[in-house]
Amino acid sequence: MIGHLRGALLEKHPNSVIVEAAGVGYEVLIPVSTYSALPEPGAEVRLRIHTHVREDAITLFGFLTAGEKQLFEKLISVGGIGPKLGVTVLSGLAVPDLVEAIRSGAIERLVRIPGVGKKTAERIVLELRDKLDLFAAPSSPAPRPAAPPLPEAAQDAVSALINMGSKPAAAEEAVRKALASEPDAAFESLFRRSLSLLR
Repeated sequence: MIGHLRGALLEKHPNSVIVEAAGVGYEVLIPVSTYSALPEPGAEVRLRIHTHVREDAITLFGFLTAGEKQLFEKLISVGGIGPKLGVTVLSGLAVPDLVEAIRSGAIERLVRIPGVGKKTAERIVLELRDKLDLFAAPSSPAPRPAAPPLPEAAQDAVSALINMGSKPAAAEEAVRKALASEPDAAFESLFRRSLSLLR
């Protein structure tokens, strides 16, 4: 099982990357939080990997931090949550916010994430509320990296929303509204603001 991957970042998209290691290009599915912290293509990248094996496929899920991977693995231990939905949940809320929402039973925050209905949100809270001791209480967020060029950030935000199940027209409208209120937003901030406008 692959647990760690280091290599050259060939391509990056809001929901996946291709990393070349020893001449092989590995496609890895990632959450938005990992995407927003990645270097530009051509740079070396190190990802913590969760390998998901099925009879018909082997899928790699990658994370920049141990916290992201640990929370992802706790999420997919909940009944009804597969790896792809686990990545979507991590994309919908930053790790500290997601941990706080689960601990406080904030169902209304969880159901704003595409693909998470009320019953799924209730299961997440019920099964994980007392299993998050490894995660410290939320602190002040770290400073965000400098914003990428606005057209690229906006296009990536629209792509990420569509990949999470939003209709293209609705995704574009939400991103335009988010840009109007925060023109210099970095991708992750723009994405989360746009996501909140879709509820």
